[in-house]
Amino acid sequence: MANGKRNYIEWSKEELIREILALKKQKTYGLVWEREKTKEDFDLFINWEGEKTKEEFSLESKDKFPVLAEVKDKEINTDKDKPVNLLIEGDNYHSLTVLNFTHKNSVDVIYIDPPYNTGNKDFKYNDKFVDKEDGYRHSKWLSFMSKRLALAKNLLKDTGVIFISIDDNEVAQLKLLCDDVFGETNFIGNLIWRKKEGGGQADDYFAREHEYILVYSKSNKFKWRDEIVPVKEAEYNKEDKDGKFTAVKLAKWGNTARKEDREKMHFPIKSPDGKNVIPYAPDGNLGRWRVGKKRMDELINKNLIYWQKKEDKWIPYEKIYFTEGDVKKIKERSILYELATTADGTNELKEIFSVKDVFQNPKPTELIKFFLKFGADDNAVILDFFAGSGTTGHSVLKLNSEDGGKRKFIICTNNEDNNGDGRKICTDICYPRIKKNIDEHGGNLKYYKTDFVEAEQTDKNKRKLVDNCTEMLCIKENTFEKVKDAKKFKIFKNDELHLGIIFDDEYIDEFVKEAEKINGKIHVYVFSHDDSVPTKEFKTIKNKVTLCPIPETILKVYRKVFKND
Repeated sequence: MANGKRNYIEWSKEELIREILALKKQKTYGLVWEREKTKEDFDLFINWEGEKTKEEFSLESKDKFPVLAEVKDKEINTDKDKPVNLLIEGDNYHSLTVLNFTHKNSVDVIYIDPPYNTGNKDFKYNDKFVDKEDGYRHSKWLSFMSKRLALAKNLLKDTGVIFISIDDNEVAQLKLLCDDVFGETNFIGNLIWRKKEGGGQADDYFAREHEYILVYSKSNKFKWRDEIVPVKEAEYNKEDKDGKFTAVKLAKWGNTARKEDREKMHFPIKSPDGKNVIPYAPDGNLGRWRVGKKRMDELINKNLIYWQKKEDKWIPYEKIYFTEGDVKKIKERSILYELATTADGTNELKEIFSVKDVFQNPKPTELIKFFLKFGADDNAVILDFFAGSGTTGHSVLKLNSEDGGKRKFIICTNNEDNNGDGRKICTDICYPRIKKNIDEHGGNLKYYKTDFVEAEQTDKNKRKLVDNCTEMLCIKENTFEKVKDAKKFKIFKNDELHLGIIFDDEYIDEFVKEAEKINGKIHVYVFSHDDSVPTKEFKTIKNKVTLCPIPETILKVYRKVFKND
C-alpha cells in the first residue's frame, strides 16, 4: 500500500524473491498490504535479574517468552464474594500472548478502542509516530492490528462478540481485516455513534459528529440480547368476541421472504370469498408464509386469521391476543444517537482527577455499558486490550453495581507518558481510576506487569519459566487464595477447586501428603523436562487430581502463537 511506483531496479535479489512469493499468495479479492516492509519490533525494559535493558525483542528470533509478574502493592481486595478483575501493564501483544494460555475460549465480550491512525501522533509503531505522509501508514496499522485481532479471536468463546471503535481513517481497512480474521459471515453490523454535539468547524467539508463500532461474533452461536419490555394493552388495537388482539402479517417479509427460500412454506389458502390466496415477497416475487402448513391449518381451524381487503386483494394476518404479563423484544437501532458523548467521558475523568485534560477523547461509560448489556449475560468475562484510561473496567464496575451482576474484566494497557504531560497511562490514570471505582462500587483487582524469560530450549530456561509461571497458572484456574506456600510447591484455591504447582518433581511426595488433606478437585501442574507427567506418585489421590506438565503446557501455546505470527 506504499505510495508511488515500485523501483524494482534498486531492489536486492532477496527482496525481489520475497515480492514474487508475496504476489503468488495475493488474493484476487480482499485486503493486501506491505507485510514484509512493516514488521513490528518490540522492546524489553526489564529482565528477570531486575536489570533495566533495551533489548530488541524480534518475533523473528523468538528469543524471549512473555510471562506475568504480580505487583502486590497494587492488589485491591474489598469483597471475597465478588469477582477478581485483572489489570495488565505492558505491550498488549505480549499480554494477549499470555492470555492465549490463561483465557483461550473464555472471554464473552471484547471491546477495544485502538489508535485511529489519523496521522496526528495517535499511533506509534516501532517507537515512532506514524504521520500522514508515511507511504506505509495503512500497512503499518494493518500489521499492528492483524496480529492482535488474531490472538483476540482465540480468546473469545464460541458465543462471544467483539466491538471495535474506529473512525473514517481506517474503517474500510478494518472491515476487510475483520472479514478475514473473524469471517465475513460473522459480521453482526456497523453501529454509528454520535460522539459529540455541534462543533467540528475545523473540518474541511462538514462537521463530523460520528464514529463507528464494528461488531463481529466468534461464530453463529452468538445471540444478541434484545431488550424485553412488558406489552401494553393499548397496543392491541383490534377486538372481537375473544378479546383484544393485534394483527401480524402472515406473508414473510425481510430476508428469506421468497418462495425459493422455503418452498414448502409457499401454498394457497382460502380467502373469505373462497378464492385461493398465495404469498408474495415485498419485491413482488412469489413469496412464502411465516408459518408452515400444519400451523396454518391450526390458525384457520381456531379462527386466528384476520382478513383485510386492500385494492381488491385479500391479505391474511395472524391474530395475537393480549394476555396480562406478556412481553416483547425491542430491537436496538444501529444509530446510537443519544447515548452519551466524549464530553461525558471527559467529565467522568474530571470527577476523579479534578482536572479536565487527563486523557484525550475518552469513551463514556454509558457507551460501553450498552455493549455489555446486549452482548452478554451478567456473569460475562470482558476484555479490553487497548484500555487507555480504563473506561471498560469502570463500566463493568458500574453495571455490576446497578444490576447486581458478577461480570469481571481484564484490561491491558501500556505505561507510556500520556501526551507528554508526565502522567503514565497505566499507573497514573488507569489504575487510580479503577481503584476509586472499586472503592465506590466494590470488587477486587490483581495488577500484573508483563515480563520475559529466555526462550531457548534449555533445562535452565525451562526451570526459569516454571519458576515464574505461578501468576499465569493462578489466573488460568481462577485460584487466588493461597493455602500452602512451601519452597518447592504451592497450593491455591477457589470455591470450586484447588490448584497445585510443583516446581521440582523431587517434592511430589511432600505435595501429595498435603493434597491428601484436601477435599474436592485438584488441578496439579508438575515440572517436567518434556510433556510427560509421573502418575504413580499420585496414586493415593488419583480420583481427585488432574495432572499437567509445566512448562510444556505453556510452551505449546507459545509455539503456536509465534508460529502463526
